Amino acid sequence: MYPLLQGLSVIEASSFVASPTAGLYCAQFGAEVIRVDQIGGGPDFRRWPVTGENDSLYWENLNRGKKSVALDLSSPQGRELLQELVRATGQFITNFPVGGFLSHETLSQGRADLITVRVMGWADGAPALDYTVNNAVGYPMMTGPGPEPVNHVLPAWDLLSGAYAAFALLAAIQRRSVSGEGGEVRIPLSDVAIGTVANLGGIAEVLYSGENRPRLGNAVYGLFGRDFVTADGQRTMIVVVTPRQWSNLIAALGLEGPVAAVEAERGVSFAKDDGLRYDHRDALFPLFEAAIGARSHADLAAALDAGGIVHSAYRTMLDAARDPRLVGDNPMFSAFDANPSGFAYPAAGPFGTVPQLERGAPQAAPRNGQHSEQVLAERLNLSSGEIARLIDTGIVGTPS
Repeated sequence: MYPLLQGLSVIEASSFVASPTAGLYCAQFGAEVIRVDQIGGGPDFRRWPVTGENDSLYWENLNRGKKSVALDLSSPQGRELLQELVRATGQFITNFPVGGFLSHETLSQGRADLITVRVMGWADGAPALDYTVNNAVGYPMMTGPGPEPVNHVLPAWDLLSGAYAAFALLAAIQRRSVSGEGGEVRIPLSDVAIGTVANLGGIAEVLYSGENRPRLGNAVYGLFGRDFVTADGQRTMIVVVTPRQWSNLIAALGLEGPVAAVEAERGVSFAKDDGLRYDHRDALFPLFEAAIGARSHADLAAALDAGGIVHSAYRTMLDAARDPRLVGDNPMFSAFDANPSGFAYPAAGPFGTVPQLERGAPQAAPRNGQHSEQVLAERLNLSSGEIARLIDTGIVGTPS
């Protein structure tokens, strides 16, 4: 963890991926993030993957470094306590609905400079998930060889929305520091998804051409890139993005003559044009399949590394977890055994590196209600007697 956001406190009331990710990123850079959940855990508290004891490894890692307050949010008094915490703190991240007891209009009464960042499904308030938004914007119809759509397993829109929400929070804080004004920023997954499609040229592309992009399997659109199989059966991805990489690749594979023959036959030059390499992949791919298929993966990898060519063998996630470069020797990870699940494993810290600062170790995830008493005392100035009464009456939860 880095102390870049030290002094910033945020209340988070959320579940699943996008909104907790926003809080996680803030916590990793030093903010005090206080997550408020229902007593016993919210709807994502047991989300898979889980241990044999049904402890969620997903929840444990999306909530590292946060504090936990547990309230009975089905009761008026529990909801009032959450509202008071939001007003007392001044920064709020949530994916609760626009209306209701956590609406910005309600919360900002008594705290005009309150900043609310709200992750949503659709901009009109309709529910959506990453897996349905992705279908709506068309990517599954571009993935795989076809004709069936292929869903990806990475919740990309959730993760992008979470990162965008953290950015939006800091942008709103900057505005408030200048103007004194608070406000609400709404982050719909659907807008993040279709906006990203537009930013990558996708909307313009299909409207310009009047048709959809062809299904390419593992080939990369607009570049020379695809998976190939080596002589020892290792499937590896190779992608060329610069003229130097292209020349080094054909030299490493001894393909200068065959590639020159294709250029002469078709009246083109592949030396500096990504698009031409892509357009003529029907002639190029067989040449590379044969050359790569005659080399062992170790021999091929050494040649590609020497030429600065981007490549990676296909591996399982278990392979990745055991990789020293990715995990074992990566300073982003630290061995961690103080997890609520009781399972010890490497935990990730912030993705960014600040060379001028010491990288702090990842923090533990809280147990549900672990910080209820501390936060209510510090934020709302409740006495120990009042907190004890709230616990006894089931309004406030603490770890069992």
